[in-house]
This record gives sequence, C-alpha cells and structure tokens, in this order.
Amino acid sequence: MTLAITLVLLALVAGSLVFSLLAIEAARRYLALKAPPLAATPPISILKPLAGAEEDLEENLRTFFEQEYPRFEILMAVSAAEDAAYPVAQRLQRAYPNVPVKIIVSGEPPYPNRKVRSVHAMVEAAQHELLVMSDSDIRVGRDFLRTIAAEFQDADLALATCPYRAVPGGSFWSRLEAVMMNTEFLSGILVARLIEGMRFAVGPTMVCRRAVIDAIGGFEALKNYLAEDFVLGQRAAALGFGVGLSRYVIEHHIGRSDFRANMAHRLRWVRSTRRSRPAGYLGQVFTYPLPLTLLLVAWAPAWWPLLAAAAVLRLINSWQVGWRILHDPLLTSRTWLVPVQDMVSFLYWIAGFAGNTILWRGKQYLLHSDGTFAPLRE
Repeated sequence: MTLAITLVLLALVAGSLVFSLLAIEAARRYLALKAPPLAATPPISILKPLAGAEEDLEENLRTFFEQEYPRFEILMAVSAAEDAAYPVAQRLQRAYPNVPVKIIVSGEPPYPNRKVRSVHAMVEAAQHELLVMSDSDIRVGRDFLRTIAAEFQDADLALATCPYRAVPGGSFWSRLEAVMMNTEFLSGILVARLIEGMRFAVGPTMVCRRAVIDAIGGFEALKNYLAEDFVLGQRAAALGFGVGLSRYVIEHHIGRSDFRANMAHRLRWVRSTRRSRPAGYLGQVFTYPLPLTLLLVAWAPAWWPLLAAAAVLRLINSWQVGWRILHDPLLTSRTWLVPVQDMVSFLYWIAGFAGNTILWRGKQYLLHSDGTFAPLRE
C-alpha cells in the first residue's frame, strides 16, 4: 500500500513537471509571434455590458473612447435605467461627442445570465461586422483596436480571446487572485493552445466576426450557461471557425476584495470550470507542481530533491508567463506570493469537486452538470 501511494504521487509529480516544461515552451512560442502590419481599418463595434457603478468604472470605459482608430462605435447596455452605471454611460457619451455611442436598456432577462441579455441586445443594435465584447472592468491602450484590426486581417480568424493581466486592489486576497490569473490560468490556456490549438474562448474580452454569432443561433443561444464565453469558443471551433489567442494584453481590474468575497468568486470559478470541461478540470491536477511535490515529500521524504526541481520550473514558468508576457509587477516585487497562491489554489481545486451552488452578484444559483445554471429557489 505504501509503495502504491508513493508511485501514484510520483506519477502526479512527474506529470506536473512535464506540464511546467510545456508551459515554458508554450510561452516561448507565444512570445515569438510577431504582430502583422496594419493594412486596413474596418469599422468596429465595441460592446460593453454594465451592471452597477463598479470601482473605477468611468476610468475603465474611458480607455475605449480614446482609441486611435478612424471608425468605431461603442454600445453600452444596462438592465434598467435605474442602474448606477447608466449615468456614467451618459456622462461619457456627452464627454466624447465625436464617438458614436448607443446606450441600451435591455430589461431584466427571463433567463439566468444577465450578461447574455445585454450582449444580445447590443449585437442586434451594432452596425459593424467586427465585434469587441468586453467587460466593464477592462482597460486598454489607445492602440487596442489597431492591433485587433491587424490580427483580423487573417480571413481564417473568426474569434479571438485577449489574454489579460489581472490588476489587483489593495487587499492580500486580491493580490493572491491576481497572481493565480497571471501565472496559473494563462499557463493552462497556453498549454492547451500548444497541444490542440484554441478550441475555446475566455473572457473578459473577446473579438469575433458577426458570422460566428449568427452561426451558433444568436448570442441568446448561450443564455443558460454560466461560462458563456467558453461555450461560444467551443461551438465556434466545432463549426469550423478559426479561434485564436490575440497578441494584445488587456488589463483586468479585479478590485479589492476581502476573504469572503474572494472565496465566493474562486468557488464560482472552480465549480463552473468543472462543469464546463470536466475532463480538463480533472487534468488540472498537473498544474500544481509545488503542492504535489510537497505531498510526495511529506509521504516519502527521500524524494526531497524533486522539490527543488518543481520550485525552479514553477518560478521559470511564472516568470515567462507572468512577467515576460503580462508584465505583472507582483512577479518581481512579491515573488513569494507564487508558492502561497499555488497552495491556496490547490485547495480550491479540491473544493471544486464538491458543491453545486454559486453566489453571483448577490444571488445564489444552482449549477447543472452540463454547465447551465438556474436561480436557487429558497
């Protein structure tokens, strides 16, 4: 029995070390990509679903109004005119009279995913074929649309995910989550891209051709899914559309959060991921080289040299992804957060196997095994 457990742990550690090597190589290949020159500037519609006056909302939105691009429009949607984000949208509309703006009141949806309702309404009202769907907590540089337009000169590219650098608030838990997003999460995307190509999409910013949304039956076809972005990418790939990972890194301002709010968010994340791609979630165990090696050493101390190998590979991986790609300052100022975050993330991964409810925007929902969700009846 002792030997069997040791062999299982060794197999898991070996798999995690291989994953780390793959992540390093995947990051190297991504960094080697060169942005194509911009030859044409097609008109672009930017879709911004809003819900509440989030922290720094106006500053985030302003970066989209200040694009150095000849022709674009911005659509913003709220569920009701009483939403605190509505006057913010109006204020920006007045401040930038040269930018075509539409503010849409989409109404309360008859299904669980309110974001889908807002995006659906904006797609229906958008004038242009190239659509940027971006959350309210995103910031971009003035060259964002130029980069996107250059990438979509490739006629085979129909849907792209923008990698993002999570920018934390002032709390410890916010910083810890940012390190997770900027190292572990993007590493998983890059390895998946290396092995099988991009067959999925993830928010918080995606760019797609209208033909993709038409082909899946409209954006409301995703109305019952919590991870509607992931499902959109899956369906687009299944229909033969080209799905890619953009070269443009956006900023995702996750704000400050205490332990309780952070826990609710991360539990929602892991439980949603387990139902969106159950096989991939199980394989996610290999993304935790440090926790797995610590378990091995605690069980069989003679294998302690593997801990040094795991630590070195994890740090190289974090540096390649978190600093060289995303330029996250936490990777240089608070490197010690990486092993702490790995242990915390491993515990959340284990917790993700239990429970089928989530808390989202103050309401509880029940997650179904197929990735759909519904309000939890009291």
